[in-house]
Amino acid sequence: MRAVADTSVYISALNFGGTAEEVLTLARARAIELFTSFAILTEVEGVLIRKFQWSANRARDAIALIREFASTVDPEMSVEAITADGPDNRILECALAAKAEVIIPGDSHLRVLQAVQGIPIMSPREFLDRQARRG
Repeated sequence: MRAVADTSVYISALNFGGTAEEVLTLARARAIELFTSFAILTEVEGVLIRKFQWSANRARDAIALIREFASTVDPEMSVEAITADGPDNRILECALAAKAEVIIPGDSHLRVLQAVQGIPIMSPREFLDRQARRG
């Protein structure tokens, strides 16, 4: 299963654990293929530093860890489908470039779309429940 997680999934996993961390655990175990982009990783690093007061070194270490289990793609297409939260468009760009089979957002801006070009959008809980049913 080719998946793209949005910034809030990474932030939640790194700071609070829970279902977001379970998604990343699947990627670390290679049970799913997780994809990211430079723009997503840059946003994760910035949020960790600005909103959660992580040191720059700690944030860089977290990004290095993500790079160990997530493949980085370089989107060639620009998307402007979401006006309420512009950075969420980078998630869509990554998903299209990665030929993702699912987008996993932690916030509501992406979930409202339900799907983009045939790629379903599911909360971390919905995604984990689907994976559990698949066995």
